[in-house]
Amino acid sequence: MTIQSTLYSFVNRWECDENDHLNVQFYFSRFEEADRQFRLMCGLSETIVGARRVRHVRYHKELRTGDLVTIHSSVAFDGPHMLTVVHEMRDGASGVLAATALDGYEPSPNSAKSLRQRFKDFQTPMISDAAPRGIKSGPSGVRGTLQSLLGQGAEICFRGTVMPRDVGPDGKADDQYALACCTDGVAHVWQRTPMDLAYLTENGYGRVAVEMKLTWSTPLKTGDAVVVATGFTNVSARTFSMRHHLYESRTARLAATLDVVALPMDLTLRKSVELPESAHAAISKMLID
Repeated sequence: MTIQSTLYSFVNRWECDENDHLNVQFYFSRFEEADRQFRLMCGLSETIVGARRVRHVRYHKELRTGDLVTIHSSVAFDGPHMLTVVHEMRDGASGVLAATALDGYEPSPNSAKSLRQRFKDFQTPMISDAAPRGIKSGPSGVRGTLQSLLGQGAEICFRGTVMPRDVGPDGKADDQYALACCTDGVAHVWQRTPMDLAYLTENGYGRVAVEMKLTWSTPLKTGDAVVVATGFTNVSARTFSMRHHLYESRTARLAATLDVVALPMDLTLRKSVELPESAHAAISKMLID
């Protein structure tokens, strides 16, 4: 049983956001590159296991300007999917776990024995830190139209176009593009709550995600126009959840969904804080199905 070294990287200043830490789109871009390398090493392909159904990311430690980044990857047959690829991102200097990603595949049940044999040299037990916590492990399963979603209370927070720089080697828009659309729009989602820009600025708080799950439904290509509609899905004392729906604008075709668990963070103490009661009440009234 071996875990493979799949990425060596570094946090650039231009990749950090208003919270002075690595923006989530660049966590996803690094997981994507690590996955390309891992596929090359072990021979994993869609022909063998089918298309990836989800990428489920948890954030454990902030990465900030100048931090070294490493990723190690392996196959875990004890994960939440029939075949789970685990990517462990660590601070390259301290070795501390910074983020984890679970790539979920659902190949034919009849292939389980042969897959275990095929990937036996790349298999390790799944680490508990990577296990889904605030978001279910399976694909989101959203089937509603954009209009029905807006009728439930979701609102549009982003519009854009897929550019040549946004597509991967397969000619499809990559994970980083989907994340960039959602992260550029998410400030407008927070603005719908009492935790708006004025509140965050006055209290020295930042907007932070602690867990995400990306589910691709259909591909996007260069030139496609897109729109993101977002609704709240849950709320608790310290966190709240939302789901971003990325549609291709011309036909209103669902391309992807991004489930997010978010919280406010004290930017001085670098610790989470409780939601104000007004925010809890307001979000509770805006939950979508």
